[in-house]
Amino acid sequence: MDFCGSESFQAAVRVQINCSSSAAQSYCFSRSRISSLLMHLRLKQHSMLRRWFLVLPQWKARHNQLCFKTWKSRFMCKADGKKLISARRKICHSQYRKARNRYQMMGMLVMKQILLMIVLGAGVMYAVLHSNVWKTNGLGLSSFNRKHCNFKINVSSFIKMDNFCPFLCESNFYDTSASRGSNKFELPYGVRNSEIYFQLALSKLESCDLFPEDNSPPCKKCIVVGNGGILRNKKLGQKIDSYDVVIRMNNGPVKGYEDDVGRRTTFRLFYPESIFSDPLHYDPKTTAVFIVFKRHDLKWLSDILSGHNIMATDVFWKKPATRMIYKPKQIRILDPFIIQRTAYELLHFPRKFPRRGRPKHPTTGLIAIAFAFDICTEVHVTGFKYNLQDQGSSLHYYGNDTMSLMIKNEYHDIVAEQRLLKNLIDRHIVINLTEEPN
Repeated sequence: MDFCGSESFQAAVRVQINCSSSAAQSYCFSRSRISSLLMHLRLKQHSMLRRWFLVLPQWKARHNQLCFKTWKSRFMCKADGKKLISARRKICHSQYRKARNRYQMMGMLVMKQILLMIVLGAGVMYAVLHSNVWKTNGLGLSSFNRKHCNFKINVSSFIKMDNFCPFLCESNFYDTSASRGSNKFELPYGVRNSEIYFQLALSKLESCDLFPEDNSPPCKKCIVVGNGGILRNKKLGQKIDSYDVVIRMNNGPVKGYEDDVGRRTTFRLFYPESIFSDPLHYDPKTTAVFIVFKRHDLKWLSDILSGHNIMATDVFWKKPATRMIYKPKQIRILDPFIIQRTAYELLHFPRKFPRRGRPKHPTTGLIAIAFAFDICTEVHVTGFKYNLQDQGSSLHYYGNDTMSLMIKNEYHDIVAEQRLLKNLIDRHIVINLTEEPN
């Protein structure tokens, strides 16, 4: 059979092959004659083989070249379609199976390594989480130890030890917010969409230190003084003043109530609607801790520290203070991360409330207790018991407000907070001074 065409075929390809017969050593194939030959042998359905043969100059894979050359040699020497296909399948499929098995073994080895890493990681996480649960009584809160105190002496070592400061600082505001995830939540649980207002307010402050580096005791025994009416006539003033740290909140006065609530104040938590305006209540030894619930709170703080008039007061639930009795060096801004942790980890509030339901947020008193967990070795509380059954009972140890105002409040979940506080007391995580004998 003459496989060579005339020289007029521009697409001819010269191929060198080795055959067992005495046939000529070189043949000239044209694309058209090859197609005709494949059709003659009824191999039209094997379009993949035909395409491999025609695109041989562009085929670079060693495996496919070997299969093609074997296929071509058998085709030229035997010209037998069935044997051709059988030989090609045996050779190519054999190499394919070997390669497939090799990659499968490699894939199984990689999967085993990945599974081993996952198992080891899960084991480590299990150990870490359970060790934290054992240390924190299952509530995520450290139980104090009266015999051994690991609390550091000064501020720098304390922050270095726990890597946590409850106050925001202008110098590392963005880094701190990113590391604690506060940049993923909006107020009051984060700083998202309010970064500029935080930066402006922080620029008006002079310090973000926790405790002054003095000769204060290394183990801080703290008491959080609530404003509940249960403090009336309890005569706990001297006992409260004996603590290392006294934490108060809002506009609970000291002047005139020293016998029941004491004289000293280390930290006072507040927001625009709850701060003193009367200089009579000024204490130079108090650190005022600002709680941010909304963006307007930050603007209020910036304006009032800059000496500007507070123009928009309708955005507050009641008229805010128009003057600041504390100096800029006494003011700190509480990290919203503490409020977020109080709501989600302690009170277990849902991340999303129903559309018709109003979102609930922690009270200043519970935020003060969470704040105490971060800075104190031992935490006591007093003035937090409310008689919700008696609407006519006193709400505060000062003034004439009754419990009916607390019951009507839709912004807080008082029942959930009372249940949490009882749980903390029952587990001896905090001690209720009000129920202790005098």
